[in-house]
Amino acid sequence: MRTKNWLFLLTALAAQPALAQSAAPQLQLVEQRLAATVSENPGEYGIAAMDLTTGETVSFNGDRAFPMASTVKVAVAATYLSEVDAGRRSLTDTVGAMTAEQQMNLMLTRSDNHATDMLFAALGGPATVDAWLHTQGVGGIRVDRNIARLLADRRDLKDPRDSSTPKAMLQLLRQIDTGSALKPQSRLVLLDMMRRCVTGRNRIKALLPAGTPVEHKTGTLSGFTGDVAFVTLPDGRRVAMAMFGRGGDNRAGLIATAARAIYDGFNTVPATATASTAPQQGGYGAMFGSQGR
Repeated sequence: MRTKNWLFLLTALAAQPALAQSAAPQLQLVEQRLAATVSENPGEYGIAAMDLTTGETVSFNGDRAFPMASTVKVAVAATYLSEVDAGRRSLTDTVGAMTAEQQMNLMLTRSDNHATDMLFAALGGPATVDAWLHTQGVGGIRVDRNIARLLADRRDLKDPRDSSTPKAMLQLLRQIDTGSALKPQSRLVLLDMMRRCVTGRNRIKALLPAGTPVEHKTGTLSGFTGDVAFVTLPDGRRVAMAMFGRGGDNRAGLIATAARAIYDGFNTVPATATASTAPQQGGYGAMFGSQGR
């Protein structure tokens, strides 16, 4: 079994993109650790993380598509907030029996599926969210069904519908945090709600140092566990993480272990290590300061 695990590890490392070869040595070690951790656990995993200050990225199976489950709710919220920014909608608009802001809060903090579908309907359906992602230059994400339809359909964890690669999810998170997807006030609304998410405490947040600021959104289906997040390092840099797992019986534990490995790895790399790739716009942390739990 040990020989089989090491053969898997060597094959996985050989398949990683050239990006790892140009990364800081500490981050190359992170990718090796991620591969080793995955090799020791049953299931299939996709992991990607980016320092939003420097642009430095690590990944494992970063280009492989996985179900999004409820992590799609970040895209739903961002799409609606972009409409608010354009003056076409308001957070005080009535959506169902509540305001749009109340529905969005339920969707992001408690992963409420009915609230999500109310917002989908207000926007004109999943196709509107899918189209918005394309206008933001985010490839590798598909939004095909509302939550009710997704849950009603026969479950297939390799269905290309409503899926994302880990790297594509990073693109979305980067557009939200340091890009032009949202105006500052809408970005603050979205990230404040993600900061107050009460689901998935055993995932990305579980093994991080106490008090680490985290804004995240979980996704769960039978046989699938996911979590996507912004994590703030002690020096104020922010790291976007996207983690998906299907199969196996230790998905949450592996996500927690991987998140801590990524946190520790980026924390040892100076912010100037790859400053030439840094985004040109300041993110949430730079504008509003860190907000921890």
